[in-house]
Amino acid sequence: MSDPAVELKLEVKQASKEVKESENVAEKYSAMTVSKNSEITMGELSSAASAMPTHKPVKKQIQFVEDKQEFSRFPTKAGRRSLSRSISQSSTDSCGSASYTDSSDDETSPRDKTQVNSRGSSDFCVKSIKQAEFGRREIEIAEQDMSALISLRKRAQSEKPLAGAKIVGCTHITAQTAVLIETLMALGAQCRWTACNIYSTQNEVASALSEKGVAVFAWKGESEDDFWWCIDRCVNTEGWQPNMILDDGGDLTHWMYKKYPNVFKKIRGIVEESVTGVHRLYQLSKAGKLCVPAMNVNDSVTKQKFDNLYCCRESILDGLKRTTDVMFGGKQVAVCGYGEVGKGCCAALKALGSVVCITEIDPICALQACMDGFRVVQLNEVIRQVDIIVTCTGNKNVVTRDQLDRMKNGSIVCNMGHSNTEIDVASLRTSELTWERVRSQVDHVIWPDGKRVILLAEGRLLNLSCSTVPTFVLSITATTQALALIELYNAPEGRYKQDVYLLPKKMDEYVASLHLTTFDAHLTELSDDQAKYLGLNKNGPYKPNYYRY
Repeated sequence: MSDPAVELKLEVKQASKEVKESENVAEKYSAMTVSKNSEITMGELSSAASAMPTHKPVKKQIQFVEDKQEFSRFPTKAGRRSLSRSISQSSTDSCGSASYTDSSDDETSPRDKTQVNSRGSSDFCVKSIKQAEFGRREIEIAEQDMSALISLRKRAQSEKPLAGAKIVGCTHITAQTAVLIETLMALGAQCRWTACNIYSTQNEVASALSEKGVAVFAWKGESEDDFWWCIDRCVNTEGWQPNMILDDGGDLTHWMYKKYPNVFKKIRGIVEESVTGVHRLYQLSKAGKLCVPAMNVNDSVTKQKFDNLYCCRESILDGLKRTTDVMFGGKQVAVCGYGEVGKGCCAALKALGSVVCITEIDPICALQACMDGFRVVQLNEVIRQVDIIVTCTGNKNVVTRDQLDRMKNGSIVCNMGHSNTEIDVASLRTSELTWERVRSQVDHVIWPDGKRVILLAEGRLLNLSCSTVPTFVLSITATTQALALIELYNAPEGRYKQDVYLLPKKMDEYVASLHLTTFDAHLTELSDDQAKYLGLNKNGPYKPNYYRY
């Protein structure tokens, strides 16, 4: 019986001999150097090719003497981690010495870290303060497409209209939000900030703000407990009491109202930008419990007609593509809600060839959908056929467990509304269903029969959780928010009572005019005679408050 180890040595020896012969032929090729005007003849190529060694294929398979080997075929868990870090490092070497993610402490909760910025302050809690440099670059990129907000900053910073304002904010923490926060600071305000969504925070941006002195408490991937802890840290701090609130969703307002009623009563104004948050404010007002004036930015023209519509029209496709790589052509899509967000989503999906149907409770919105060429249905009528469901209503339980049970294998379910209540995700967290993480913000929910439904961002806001949003549109919203804060903070006593108000029409028009410069747009001016005929001031406002754009 032959020794496998001896056979292995013979195979290696034979392979070495073949390599030498190949090297000799390579030398012969290199010797065939020619000048510019000479050519290699076909004969030379033929003779060179014939000199190449030919070997019969070796049929014998190399075998190992024992199962015990000096190396492992598969890297250990530690080896995989080290290999991953090596690859990550090499991929960033050409761009810089640091990386967006510091893998050495990714598994440590920011709440368990002690971090200090270059100013010596530790009044913040972010993923890693080391990412501040990258965050600053992100903010600088955003500033380039937010020229109107920067223009407002330059015009008003000498007057410091927010001097003395102590603003506590709860919004998405992105590069665009950072430009807003730094504008508020340039106008004289002090700011403390937290995130309104546990998945939308850009860690490097949060770090950059913390480095600049903003007390930021947020990181991507917070738990529910972390979320409320961060809000509390923003509100409850020694020697600092907020007098203004900028909210997105109403969670900060709700927390302060419930936990710190004495602090809440001293607030001079609330600015709210989401359907969900505005709904909560109107509930408080109706019950007679709203003890401060509030500005409903969500229903301002510049927020609703631009951010809600144009932002969602572009970001819905981005979010779905990044998470699922889905092709939209021919897909059956149900969009729940045909408000401005729904209109934007439907326009984008239809443009790429999806077959879109709408669910609506409002006959006016339903009629708009019909006139735009969409079928208006009840979700139960199409639940077994649809490939994708997109919710954008601001309501709760728009997609129920019973409907999810009846969806076909491979269907995608996502939400474009602010709150995570539109899809009944809680009903999917049962022992009979299996959750399988596919990639970041993408889960397979597996039924006992093997059916899989793809759930994105665990039912939270798709675009800001899974992708990004157009900077220019957010500039419009951010400018509106800044003006609303200035208006409420500087308003004389008695102008605004303890109720919910819309932004004055004149301010909406001012925000729009600031952004027209980007397009080199030139407005037509009314003559005195025309202004008199229409009963308008030549400088606006040009539409009455009841006008529907």
